[in-house]
Amino acid sequence: MSTAEAFAPRPARPFIDPYKLGRGQPPPDGGGRGYATGHGEGGPASGRVITGYGFWIFLLSDIIMFSCFFAAFAVLRNATAGGPSGADLFESWRVAAETALLLASSFFCGMAAVATTARNHFWTQAFLLVTGLLGLGFVLLEAQEFAGLIGRGAGPTRSAFLSSFFALVGLHGTHVSVGLLWLGTMMAQVYVKGFRTSILHRLLCFNLFWHALDIIWVAIFTIVYLMSVVR
Repeated sequence: MSTAEAFAPRPARPFIDPYKLGRGQPPPDGGGRGYATGHGEGGPASGRVITGYGFWIFLLSDIIMFSCFFAAFAVLRNATAGGPSGADLFESWRVAAETALLLASSFFCGMAAVATTARNHFWTQAFLLVTGLLGLGFVLLEAQEFAGLIGRGAGPTRSAFLSSFFALVGLHGTHVSVGLLWLGTMMAQVYVKGFRTSILHRLLCFNLFWHALDIIWVAIFTIVYLMSVVR
């Protein structure tokens, strides 16, 4: 190659949106070097990956908060101050029903994500509705449990054990209630705006949030209810 050829100006390469690459748009030169694929090869990840990663960071901070409440309950579980213990208060049928409702809601939430991937409006809304109804049933059972305990004189001020119980389980119930409000908002947005990219990202975050609550409830079921009933 001569000196003139080496320093000759090269033709400008066309601009390619990095977020479209990796979703069916190949590089114009057929190569791929220097172009973002959305999979960590030469450029930023896709918007979906970035959104999911950022929301996982939020979930981790939430899990740290729950860990503190779990630690407090573990320390105070036997501090009944002469009052009733978990074995005296908890109703097995109610706990089983709450667990079944929340696990079923998580399943239908996953089915809604499958329907969203298929861009099926009807089944997306149907599965989200079932998810919300099952979650609402869980919240109502939990509210009845709290009201019954308080009515029997076993409120959060009765002992340190009950204080930690109401704090931990109530925190989870609050998260589920907020999730139901979020779910209703997402159903309205899907109905009005359809499957826009921003809506899909929000649905992804909601799915992560709802499944995380399901995992936390399994821990509550095991540590708070199951281990408290075992004498």
